[in-house]
Amino acid sequence: MANRAPQFLVDGETRSIARRGGVDQQELEARTEGILAEIHRFIPGPPVSADGDLCILFDSDGGGVDRVSRLPDALLRDIVSRLPIKDAARTAALSRRWRPIWRSTPLVLADTHLLPAGRDEIPARLDLAESSAVAAAVSHILAAHPGPFQCIRLACSHMDEGHARVARWLQILAVKGVEELFLINRPCRDTITRHMPATFFSIAALTRLYLGFWRFPDTAGLPRGAAFPNLRELGLCSVVIESRDIDFILARSPVLEIFCLQGHMYPALHLRLVSHSLRCVQIHWSDVETLTVVDAPCLERLILCGYWRKKGKGTRIKIGHAPVLHLFGYFEPENHALHIGNTTIKAGTMVNGSAMIPSVKILALQVRFGVRNDAKMLPSIFRCFPNVERLHIHSRKTNEPTGKLNLKFWQEAGAMECIKSHISLLIFHDFRGEKGELAFLKFFIESAKMLNDLMIVCANGCSKSEMNSKLHTLFAGKKASKCCLPQVYESAVPEGGYPWNFQRGSDFDPFGYVAALV
Repeated sequence: MANRAPQFLVDGETRSIARRGGVDQQELEARTEGILAEIHRFIPGPPVSADGDLCILFDSDGGGVDRVSRLPDALLRDIVSRLPIKDAARTAALSRRWRPIWRSTPLVLADTHLLPAGRDEIPARLDLAESSAVAAAVSHILAAHPGPFQCIRLACSHMDEGHARVARWLQILAVKGVEELFLINRPCRDTITRHMPATFFSIAALTRLYLGFWRFPDTAGLPRGAAFPNLRELGLCSVVIESRDIDFILARSPVLEIFCLQGHMYPALHLRLVSHSLRCVQIHWSDVETLTVVDAPCLERLILCGYWRKKGKGTRIKIGHAPVLHLFGYFEPENHALHIGNTTIKAGTMVNGSAMIPSVKILALQVRFGVRNDAKMLPSIFRCFPNVERLHIHSRKTNEPTGKLNLKFWQEAGAMECIKSHISLLIFHDFRGEKGELAFLKFFIESAKMLNDLMIVCANGCSKSEMNSKLHTLFAGKKASKCCLPQVYESAVPEGGYPWNFQRGSDFDPFGYVAALV
């Protein structure tokens, strides 16, 4: 037991901020432990699998001719680059021919492959002895390999206890160059107050950077030339960071295309997206008070998944200049306030051209149909996105219903261009067959002339046969599209749950994962 890593507790400053925000310590610690597990699930996997194996091919007559060693150096380096780090280094012992290959191969290091089990997955817990052994092996490998480094993925060390060692790692990476860096801390008790060494700002070769459970350096003290000239993808996972520091990163990353924020707890962020290169922004389970798209001419995807603000405090989303925004979701009337240009979108808002985003083709919403104010927002939302072709609705259950809207409400709401003329696919998640859901669906199928595919994913615990029975009466009457028949599925995950990671955000339609749920 003495060798077991201590249970994680957040630092005193974060606890103080949490108390001021109305979150008690027990809740905060539970959230934080959950986030650590989620970070391991959210970040992209290693580029090399532990299942990789080096097979020496022999001739068919059993003469033992080593055919692989006859390959050109470029092909041998490609073979070595696909092996787990232990096997890659061992190739130097095969023969004189192989000795220089590993040293001349761009290094790919995933420290999970240094554990005795040698696996791809990041373990939930590690003994301190295991963590120390991994850290020592990493230090040796980084010092021994002359570079360049293709990908360094470190997630098995209690880096707060070896802060000076991490600083040395970053100095080596800055000198030898690394293209992809994953530095996921395993925090121990009361140590999250440590700032991450600012050395990584000098790693000019970085194209991909993921940080987890760190306190971001104060950018106010950085030299004027600090920048990420080649960074294209950035992930901040439960990183303590101020809004001004994110502004600094965006301003100093001229080719950044993908920005991911996950599990940011405190303090609440005021995000301003000013970038001529950003194409995709993903925000997951983070405390964001305001999100303003100021000037993002290349932004194609704006994804908000999960919500983490104190009840009654919503996120203000303002979309300014985003002329090619193609995908937007999940918008939640319960938790989000939407502003487009100078127009605040509310129930009954008269939406004109300046409050529309005609470029959006994929829209995802989370709605409580049992709450009138939520459902009454939908007509205004639909009018803001007149050219949507693929619509995803997640119906959220509420324990405090405030009245369901009937078919008459939808009929009196008037025509909505996207439903009438453009939507060809509707996926309705967590369907329970409630009156509010049925009224919306009836209006939809009576209005949607271009609808080709309608997929209904029943909420967990709901019977498929029962839902089919409720839907039968809807399709027995008027339908705007003769081509559409409902496909009904039973969900294989808990209600409200859905598989997600940052890589999913790059899918053509990341919200349309019916196959993963049934």
